Amino acid sequence: MGRKSAKIAAKKGATDRAKAQIYTRALKDVFKASKSGGPDIDTNFLLKVAVERAKKFNVPKDNIDRAIKKGQGSDGVGYEDISYEGYGPGGVAIFVEASTNNGTRTAGNVRSYFKKCGGSLGVSGSLEFIFERKAVFTIPAEGIDEDDFTLHMIDAGAEDVELEEDFYEVKGPMDVFGAIQEKLQEISITPEEAGLVRIPLTTKEADDETVEQIEKLIAMLEEDEDVVTVYDNLE
Repeated sequence: MGRKSAKIAAKKGATDRAKAQIYTRALKDVFKASKSGGPDIDTNFLLKVAVERAKKFNVPKDNIDRAIKKGQGSDGVGYEDISYEGYGPGGVAIFVEASTNNGTRTAGNVRSYFKKCGGSLGVSGSLEFIFERKAVFTIPAEGIDEDDFTLHMIDAGAEDVELEEDFYEVKGPMDVFGAIQEKLQEISITPEEAGLVRIPLTTKEADDETVEQIEKLIAMLEEDEDVVTVYDNLE
């Protein structure tokens, strides 16, 4: 293979991997929403958001339907939510949310990823003062009056409304998630993304080599079929 062909192949491979990661992320969001709120998009707001996002990324309908059914345990196997807390290279905090039908398998896998990348798992609660759970909504800004929208969101309990490029990012305490969700439905706005997110209260600096290892660890975790979301406090 010539140098140009190799470059094209490498670029295509990177694109394919990125596409696969988007598919996986979108389907995990569908699964998570179905599991927590039921399989009906008319009554499950988060599932509606997740399904529309998956469709936007051209995820096949069959895959979406399977993720919804998996969230309902339709394969006859129940899934439980488990979180893992640990530190990667350079003392960077890593919080992992998983949903699994075999906790022993998932714990073993997660522990091995940390070990391979020079990190270690900690006990539950060890990152309690590093991450804070917040309600976060990302909403396309097109056609929305900023002043009116901001007032609606503050009225629903939001702490922060920021316009970044073409999207509004709305943040609030975890307990106002439902109120913001209801307000968005009331004013007929469907967010691009919505959920409870762990936001780091403190961040950690790292050199390039450490950042590379952290990214490798996060990629390993996100590729695991039982892992739903990975958070870190890397600056």
